[in-house]
Amino acid sequence: MKIGFDGKRAIKNNTGLGNYSRLVVEELAQQFPENEYVLYTPEYRANKRMERLESFPNVSCITPESATGRALPSLWRVWGETSQLKRDGIDMMHGLSGELPLNIGSSGVKSVVTIHDLIFRYFPTYYHPLDRRIYDYKFRHAAKSASRVIAISECTKRDIVEFYNIDPEKIDVIYQGCDPQFHRTPTPHEIASVKRKYGLDRPYIISVGTIEERKNQIQAVRGMRGLPDELDLVLVGRRTAYANTIDAYISAYSMGDRVKFIESADFADLPALYAGAFCSSYTSRYEGFGIPVIESLNVGTPVVVAAGSCLEEAGGPLTPVVNPDDMEDWINTVKEMINYPKVHEKIAKAGHEYVKRFDNAEMARNIMATYRKALEQ
Repeated sequence: MKIGFDGKRAIKNNTGLGNYSRLVVEELAQQFPENEYVLYTPEYRANKRMERLESFPNVSCITPESATGRALPSLWRVWGETSQLKRDGIDMMHGLSGELPLNIGSSGVKSVVTIHDLIFRYFPTYYHPLDRRIYDYKFRHAAKSASRVIAISECTKRDIVEFYNIDPEKIDVIYQGCDPQFHRTPTPHEIASVKRKYGLDRPYIISVGTIEERKNQIQAVRGMRGLPDELDLVLVGRRTAYANTIDAYISAYSMGDRVKFIESADFADLPALYAGAFCSSYTSRYEGFGIPVIESLNVGTPVVVAAGSCLEEAGGPLTPVVNPDDMEDWINTVKEMINYPKVHEKIAKAGHEYVKRFDNAEMARNIMATYRKALEQ
């Protein structure tokens, strides 16, 4: 089988959708080496994170072949790409980030689209109005025109059915895994080395993710005032304007020595950063899945998550769940783990066992099963 992918995010993004795109293609290439995997991207640029994927002999990247496609890459991606797929003999097209060419439905090429979340429908104020309209149109069109739809959680599947009136039987829930580097517990030496690298010389709670309003890092920042003074908070992620709100709070309560920002952490250092933490905090107001949850649990560090979306689904039955607007709830939850080490140990062990279900090889097998269903229908 010759399988095409929307490869834009794999090439350009080093987090979120980029990680998912690279992981899917890499796992498929390993599990099903008899197939050919082609990433279609409007433009190519060198990316260190692509090196492992590009080492596979059955994986290639293709850019627009026409002068018009090269001059108008965005138009090529939504329209002109389809004729190139047909000329290349693609049997299956997979939109990895909620999008497919607008004319894929009439092209005769079978297609699958992965939809990660519809957060913009729940929290429209977090998005520019034009972006909301574009996302809504593209996602709705892709869900309706695709042969099959992959949702990365039951939560996302419910949202697709509710907002786009898609037949639930057309949607397969396939949990995503995480990068293989998180499937090994870092050694004490590795943890100590990474702590020195980032100047972390005290016990800490970690929160990984873009510093933005939806991620709700302010809850943990405020909550630190209710925890022992010897415990720090480490925020790992790209700063946005929302970080100014956090800065103002830190300044108002003289917490500069307890809240640390790491904006450009090396991806290879994340397992040790998680493993060196007392716990993780991921109290985002809404997520399609929540990769930082399973990254943390994979290395044995428990996570406090917020109620209201898919995070309970990602964390499992013993992962502590708090109200994202209740600072005292967050404080009491963390305090219980501090005051009762056996509770902390039990939660960590249960989470580490639960997260084994998010297996990369199983993800690849399930995706291939979806391809086969799409081809047969």
